Amino acid sequence: MKIFDSHFHIIDKNFPLIKLNNYLPPKFTVDNYIDRTRDLNIKAGALVAGSFQGFEKDYMLSALKQLGSGFVGTIQIPATEPDENILELDKEGIRGVRFNINAGGSEKLDNIEKLANRVYELCGWHVELHINSSEIVNLYSLLSGLPSLSIDHLGYTKSGFDTLLKLVEKGVKVKASGFGRVEFDVAAALKEIYSVDKNALMFGTDLPSTRAPRPFMDSDIDLIRETFDDKNCNQILYENAAAFYKLK
Repeated sequence: MKIFDSHFHIIDKNFPLIKLNNYLPPKFTVDNYIDRTRDLNIKAGALVAGSFQGFEKDYMLSALKQLGSGFVGTIQIPATEPDENILELDKEGIRGVRFNINAGGSEKLDNIEKLANRVYELCGWHVELHINSSEIVNLYSLLSGLPSLSIDHLGYTKSGFDTLLKLVEKGVKVKASGFGRVEFDVAAALKEIYSVDKNALMFGTDLPSTRAPRPFMDSDIDLIRETFDDKNCNQILYENAAAFYKLK
């Protein structure tokens, strides 16, 4: 069964990195990614900007060229990014803007509504949010009004998970990634999200799993296959993400 990896990072030390909270990640190049995933049947994916990459763009454009057809990117940009730059990034395969509330390195949450609407109107980009579900409870009205939104790593926490499900009802997508980061039963959470909207879940390896208590393992994919039938697995592992990232 083919896979769309909707969440992974490339860490190329030929490009600038930012030390946040006294942390710099080890390298994880395109070659490292290809070697690690060689047996997973990954046919497409979404490269995601890390906190440690800030507003740097060149590393992602370089990585997307190396990864080739089927791979797109979600980048961090400031709210002041000119329209013409956003349109050019779209031509290079960028499909979304990440707000990294948990680790920093991105634009402030205060600017999410304005930037989300601008990039969506310009080229149909979504906003990706790295945040704990416990923090979205007070943000429900704001987030439910955004034109296109995904939330990383199943929202991390059981606290606020009911609000996450309410957002799923509104069409928000959820990354089925970072299973070693969350504090609840993953299979049960996947079932709950799927029961609300079968199009919501998008699998991601989360490689190289920087700072994760337990990094990605191939058995994370097995868990999905053991929890859902083949049709549902195909949605979670490939179809939902391919549609969301407008894979042609």
